[in-house]
Amino acid sequence: MLRKGLLALILLAVLPAAVAGLKEGELNEDMTNPGSIELPSWFKNSFMDIAEDIAEATVENKRLLLYFHQDGCPYCKKLIEVNFTRQDIVDTARATVDILAINMWGDREVTWLDGETMSEKAFAKKMRVMFTPTMLFLDEQGKVALRVNGYYKPAKFKAALAYVAQHGEKKERFAEYYQRVKPVPASGKLHREAFILPLNQLAAAPRSSSGYRLVLFEQKQCPNCDELHSDIFKRPETREQLERFDVFQVDMWSDEKLKTPGGESLSARQWAKELDINYAPSLVFLDRSGNEVFRAEAYLKAFHLQSILDYVASGAYLDEPEFQRYIDVRADRLREQGKSVDLMK
Repeated sequence: MLRKGLLALILLAVLPAAVAGLKEGELNEDMTNPGSIELPSWFKNSFMDIAEDIAEATVENKRLLLYFHQDGCPYCKKLIEVNFTRQDIVDTARATVDILAINMWGDREVTWLDGETMSEKAFAKKMRVMFTPTMLFLDEQGKVALRVNGYYKPAKFKAALAYVAQHGEKKERFAEYYQRVKPVPASGKLHREAFILPLNQLAAAPRSSSGYRLVLFEQKQCPNCDELHSDIFKRPETREQLERFDVFQVDMWSDEKLKTPGGESLSARQWAKELDINYAPSLVFLDRSGNEVFRAEAYLKAFHLQSILDYVASGAYLDEPEFQRYIDVRADRLREQGKSVDLMK
C-alpha cells in the first residue's frame, strides 16, 4: 500500500516531464492503465551484469540502453506500441544499441560496474529513476551518454538513437543536436482515401475483379504511412493496380469493433495482434476465403509496391514463390515495352 501511494505521488510530480511534447487532447487517450506490457523479442537477454553487457555491445560497435519500465505505465506502452512498431526505428535501434529492460519494481539481481549486486528496484533507485519510461544510454565506460526521462515521440526518439550512435555527447548537448537536425514529425493522423471501403464490408464477399482484399494496417504516428498516401498511392500506376482490390484500412491500435473475413468479431487491435502485425504500415493480402496469401511490412518504393499489387492480383504468387525473381522479370518486361523503370523511386 505504501509503495502504491508513493508511486502515485511520484507520478503526479513528474507527469509534466513524462508527457512533454504531447498535443492537447492526447492525455486522456494515453493515460489508461495498460497493465503488463509485452516487450519486443529482440530486446537483450542478459544475466544483468552491466559491465559484461557494455563489453558485448562495444564489440558489436553498439551501446547499451537501460530501459526502466513498470506494469501499468501508459507511456511505456506508447514507446513499445508506437515507436517500436516503426520499422525504421527498429532497424536503427537493433543496429546501434542493445536494449536491456529493467523493471523499476523488480527483484532480479543486477551487478553494477564495481561488482556491487542489488535488486532491480534498488538499482533503479541508485540510478535516480523516478518514473517510467526512463532510458539511460551508456557509453563504453558505463557513463550516461544520454538520459531520456519520459516518452519521446518517434521522430525525436530516432534522433536520440542517432545522437548516441554518433557519440554526439562528445561534441554537443542533445538539445543542440536536435535543434540542428530536427526531423519532420509524422502527421499524427490516418489518411482516408476514396478507394478505401468501410470496415463493415470487410467480411463480405470481395467485389474486386481479382477477388482479393488488401488490408492496410496503419497507425497515426507513421511517416512511412504519410509517404504511402501522399506520394505512392497518388501515382497513376499505383491507382491502376489498387483498382484490382477491395481495400480496407485498419488502425492497428484502435478498439473499433469489426468482423474479420473469417467471421470473428474482434477489435482492430485484437485482429492486428492475432495476425502478428508488428510494423506500420503492413499490407496484408487476403483471398476470397479470407486466407492470407502475401504480406508486405517493409519500407517500399513505388515500383516495388506496384509489383506486389500485380504479383497478388494476377495470381503470379501461385506459380512464382520468389517475389524478387518476379519483380526482376516484371521490370525487364516493362523496359522491353519502352517504359521507364526506376526501382528507387
